[in-house]
Amino acid sequence: MRRLVTRDHLEGVARAALGTEHRLVGVSRLRGGSKKGVYRLTFDDDSTAIAYIWDDAENYWPTTGADEADSHADPFSPASGIELFEAAHRHLDALGIRTPRIRLADQSRKHYPADVAVVEDVPGDNLETLLRQDPRSVEATMAQLAEALGAMQRHQGPRFGKVALIDNGGTSEGSSCEQVVLDRALNDLTEAASRDTRITHSRHRLVNVVRELAAAVRPRSQYGLIHGELGPDHVLVDRHGQPVLIDTEGLMFFDAEWEHAFLRLRFGDHYRWLNSGDLDEERLTFYTLAMHLSLVAGPLRLLDGDFPDRDFMVGIAEHNLRQALAFLPTDDR
Repeated sequence: MRRLVTRDHLEGVARAALGTEHRLVGVSRLRGGSKKGVYRLTFDDDSTAIAYIWDDAENYWPTTGADEADSHADPFSPASGIELFEAAHRHLDALGIRTPRIRLADQSRKHYPADVAVVEDVPGDNLETLLRQDPRSVEATMAQLAEALGAMQRHQGPRFGKVALIDNGGTSEGSSCEQVVLDRALNDLTEAASRDTRITHSRHRLVNVVRELAAAVRPRSQYGLIHGELGPDHVLVDRHGQPVLIDTEGLMFFDAEWEHAFLRLRFGDHYRWLNSGDLDEERLTFYTLAMHLSLVAGPLRLLDGDFPDRDFMVGIAEHNLRQALAFLPTDDR
């Protein structure tokens, strides 16, 4: 059963985060969170804050075993947890990249029976909405976002993997970024083929294309910082027009091409603002196909559970399935 989080549940959390001068009067769950609960807290002076709750009751993704879910050694294991959140915030803050200011990060379970954080509620629309309404109004924001991405790409890590793991001296599974992506793409193909007959019929041909693209990638041993899922819906815009990154738990040292494969997909024509121009095109092509396969398998897996916005996930899977099949030679489609 999903827990219905109410004002009474979060009253102690709000008090610990903001003190007794703010009285909590309302709690509402925000749309979109699939791995953690995201709630807007409203106070008696009309001020607001955002609460993040990392709890199995808030996670819509089907579990695949405790060992896999809890392991950060796989760069693509579920990006969920307060330790990932705090590590990401430290790195981005050190680079001067704006994220919602943290008011509380608590693992004690004294105020709530799960890990919880309270952060600044950045007023206004996200970048996705603003780009849809008036792209010219956020040209300065897009330029600042491009600068932030450049700073992240230049921020090199000693090894690839989630920043929380690397900060603690850990080492990720896999011999290289491209090997990790290859293994994931083949697994995603297998999983997607079990749920959609169009993938089933094209699976062997897609495997061949995936392997051919992977074989063309030249080795590399430098890893920059990437967000991992930086769509315009994960960028808020503050009163000064500055981009504010959210959902940062997936922050890791990895290839910039993985970031840019997602950026190109999510920003569409507006990606021109973010194109750094110094990417490895063969690596980018391979990662783009792998990204499409991930965005078929992942949403279809999520639909095995009770995620509420089902039409949205079906749409993501359908679009990316078509994009993946477009990589096949014309005669093979």
